[in-house]
Amino acid sequence: MNYRQLGQSELKASVVALGTWAVGGGPWWGESDDAESIRAIHASLDAGINLIDTAPVYGFGHSEEIVGRAIADRRDDVLIATKCGLWWGDDTGALHFEQNGKTVRRCLEPRTLRIEVEDSLRRLGTDRIDLMQTHAQALEPFKTPIEDTMACLMELREQGKIREIGVSNCTPAQMDEYRAAGVIVSNQPRYSMLDRTIENDLLPYCIEHDIAILAYSPLEQGLLTGKVGMDTVFPPEYFRNQLSWFAPERRRGVLNLLAGWQPLNEKYGCTVAQLVIAWTVAQPGITVVLCGARKTANAIENAGAGAVTIEPDDLARMRREVEALAPN
Repeated sequence: MNYRQLGQSELKASVVALGTWAVGGGPWWGESDDAESIRAIHASLDAGINLIDTAPVYGFGHSEEIVGRAIADRRDDVLIATKCGLWWGDDTGALHFEQNGKTVRRCLEPRTLRIEVEDSLRRLGTDRIDLMQTHAQALEPFKTPIEDTMACLMELREQGKIREIGVSNCTPAQMDEYRAAGVIVSNQPRYSMLDRTIENDLLPYCIEHDIAILAYSPLEQGLLTGKVGMDTVFPPEYFRNQLSWFAPERRRGVLNLLAGWQPLNEKYGCTVAQLVIAWTVAQPGITVVLCGARKTANAIENAGAGAVTIEPDDLARMRREVEALAPN
């Protein structure tokens, strides 16, 4: 496993990290086997992963609770990244979505942030959060000034409840405001070889200002593992059904692309998923890729990509073929 510094912080994270959205279960992902999720977390850590990313809204606290149980006997070996700003405690904030009888709102008010941090600490069974990220940015008519949000997070940092501050789904203009009010070390945007939108402006901004990128959905919800065939069908409520790349006409193109890379899999002694992850890790400005797993075998496979180094000519070839399939 290779490791990289998160921005200008002292946090050094594995280039492949474990994402735990699916661990929370619920309508998006179906029921989870908590015991198997814990085994997958342990397998990830044993394979060299040291960063686990979660959020309160993943299963409405369930993901954080499972992560907390899994790391209880090895807390000092793990960097915990969680989030704040998606709030369902009352009617404060702009409507984001409704699920399981709960109304989730975007809210970055200091009052709710303090409650969220205490709840996360309790669920995770820890006294500090290594990286606290604003999950989604506030919207009118409940648009808390970023300077107020940041002042609260900086205060929590001074108290030792959080070590570093990051953002997620955040534009360069919003990051300017965050940076004017305090210190942020990371941004967590969506990024995969099929969705390279952040290369237009966000990625250059973060490179210029030494802000780490924690890329989520690098495997496009499993499509880029090659394990999702043309005959794979998901229940209607599953999140994958909302993604355009899972539509049959687009899925076929992706599967053909992956099949064409079989000689590269043989050359580097890796699986399809590992090749895709390694390519993503190698892109300029990408610091860490967040790979979801709630099964031990998948966790071990993902972690193995952290030791795969693709030669420049092959990286360039893969990019050319990806751009032909999915222009940015």
